[in-house]
Amino acid sequence: MFTAINRRSLGQLPCLAQRFHSTLVIAEHNNNQLTPITLKAITAASKVGGEVTRLVAGTNCAKVADQIRKVQGVKKILVAQHDCYKGLLPVLYYAQQNLLPRVSAKLDVATLSDITEVKSQDTFVRTIYAGNALATVKCNEEVKVFTVRGTSFEPAAVERGSAATEQVASPSPAGMSEWLEQSLTKSDRPELTSAKVVVSGGRGLKSGENFKLLYDLADKMGAAVGASRAAVDAGYVPNDTQVGQTGKIVAPELYIAVGISGAIQHLAGMKDSKIIVAINKDPEAPIFQVADYGLVEDLFKISPSVNDAVIRHIND
Repeated sequence: MFTAINRRSLGQLPCLAQRFHSTLVIAEHNNNQLTPITLKAITAASKVGGEVTRLVAGTNCAKVADQIRKVQGVKKILVAQHDCYKGLLPVLYYAQQNLLPRVSAKLDVATLSDITEVKSQDTFVRTIYAGNALATVKCNEEVKVFTVRGTSFEPAAVERGSAATEQVASPSPAGMSEWLEQSLTKSDRPELTSAKVVVSGGRGLKSGENFKLLYDLADKMGAAVGASRAAVDAGYVPNDTQVGQTGKIVAPELYIAVGISGAIQHLAGMKDSKIIVAINKDPEAPIFQVADYGLVEDLFKISPSVNDAVIRHIND
């Protein structure tokens, strides 16, 4: 999800926001590379109408600003660089779930979360009930704060852009928290939310060691590896692999669900995938209701056959 602030008049907004005139999109990045899915947030902001301004805040994020300058639909880029943004602490700037409530509280307005469609400047469609229903809502607030479900929008084109760049002052550190260090999981596989192919496993794999079956398959396909919440809670895989309502939202060209029953919370995070393949020995598993192709079989019996089929497809 991504952050946007839309207004007719932003006189209420403190600090940086007083400069903005239409929609402010907050860039998600790692100080070196713009997260690809954030281009979809620009598309959503463009549909609201008016100018789109992008805020890039970090410790040394000039490269990210250069990338955004080429993106169509962005009028201006505001760049805020300061050591206080190290670790992207939510009290200062980041973490989408923490940022929006803080912005809304300062403006004394409500937050519209997870919008999937922009009908007009004040009317939006958003998901409710774990994505099982869509609600069309009209927001009468002068300033509108909303997050975007990236899988519902096409990415903005990274060409022929001509956004102007402006350096802006950063706030003084609040002194409420301090970033010490971070430990990142490194992988040669694609990032989960931007991968074209995702192979996900559930509790049916029975152990973390058995996820090697999926790792081998994913490596042959150049795919990312995901998991259901049940597999994460069981300790089979790290929580950054979780796909679902309380995990990551994905919409790859191909999603392969192995040993996943298909709870509504999981379906909310992957049902927008172009093609869904499900492998489960329970013919009544809910995952088959959304699958384009389903195989009712014990995954441990067929995994060698699946791997062989993938190898033949790659060789062909």
